Parts: sequence; C-alpha cells; structure tokens
Amino acid sequence: MIQDESEKELHIFFQAMKEKDGEIPTPAFPEVAKARTINWWIPLGIAASLLLGFILLEEKDSSSPPIGDVVIITLEKGSDQKMHFNIDHTNEMDIWESPTASLLTEY
Repeated sequence: MIQDESEKELHIFFQAMKEKDGEIPTPAFPEVAKARTINWWIPLGIAASLLLGFILLEEKDSSSPPIGDVVIITLEKGSDQKMHFNIDHTNEMDIWESPTASLLTEY
C-alpha cells in the first residue's frame, strides 16, 4: 500500500508537470520548402545518349577490315640514287633488325 501511494504521488506530480508544459506557447516555425527534385527526363536523356553512343561506336569498329599485325617500313636507295620508302603489311615477321644496329655501322 505504501508503494501504491508513492506511485500515485509520482503520477500526480508528473501530471502537473505535463499541464504546466502544455501552457508554454510553442513558437511558429517557418514553412519548409520542398526539396528540389531532379527532373525524370535528365537521367533518361543521359541513358539514351550512352546507349546511342555504344551502338554507333560498335558499328564503326566493325566496318573497317583489320590490317596485318606487322607493318614493315624500309628505306631503300633506288636505281636513280634517290631514297624510297617501302611499306609492307604482314601477319608474321620473318626478319628482325635491331633499331640500334645502324649505330654500329655508322659510328
């Protein structure tokens, strides 16, 4: 019974506190503006542009035929003592000359 009386007193005390708090005026808060949303057509346009770009690039790559893997460029002296470039495309390389081999013979 002692416990019931103390619980009633606590209940009455806190009820009085709630009533006092209810009398305190609350300040008026300004209206909160809605957050600006992203228009749905912007991400849709970006996605469409990327898709179109992938389609166009894929077609562009497949249209050009592949050239041989090795390109051999040689400089030869012709019968008229003029230098001429020779360009050959091949899939295999049968001879290889070091790019610094000419340094051994010239200097």
